[in-house]
Amino acid sequence: MTASSRGRGRPGYDAESLLCIAVEVFNERGYDGTSMEDLARRLGITKSAIYHHVSSKQELLRRAVDRALDGLDVIAEETSSKVEPAIARLEHLVRGSVQVLVDRLPYVTLLLRVHGNSPVERRALHRRRQFDRLVADLVKEAEGDGAIRPDIDPAATARLLFGMVNSIVEWYRPGGPADPARLADSVCTVAFDGLRVRRAG
Repeated sequence: MTASSRGRGRPGYDAESLLCIAVEVFNERGYDGTSMEDLARRLGITKSAIYHHVSSKQELLRRAVDRALDGLDVIAEETSSKVEPAIARLEHLVRGSVQVLVDRLPYVTLLLRVHGNSPVERRALHRRRQFDRLVADLVKEAEGDGAIRPDIDPAATARLLFGMVNSIVEWYRPGGPADPARLADSVCTVAFDGLRVRRAG
């Protein structure tokens, strides 16, 4: 491809800014409902200019969901390396996940809408399940330690806990009144005050 053909259309798009706009369109229209022609129109460039940066729409999706999953993997590794009671590690995981969600909101939003209709989506779901297993294992361990109420099913607790975290994508807006640190505090207060065993004092 010549320099002149790459320069047609609106200037200033590199791989990163292209990905940012693509994720915005995927979240608006749905990944399956978005064509490369749709992306080209939004970007104001030709389809061939997009293909200068990526090989396919699937590659854009892979890069996008990896952006979300890589952030969650970092928090998972941090959590697993901590030498603390399970309940403290679980709270660290929740706080870190809220921060990843806020920092990478469009990417996490897209990840949560993946249904497994393609190899890229199935790979993303596999990585999500690995994260979910860590959550479930920590809940079971905390219950075994006597830190979490035994009358709540651990599997249900894990799903409800991260169902609450994931629901943030539906209403959180960057720059709004909800500060990320206070948001994490709120999630942990609502979740853990209800989960922790009350000690007689």
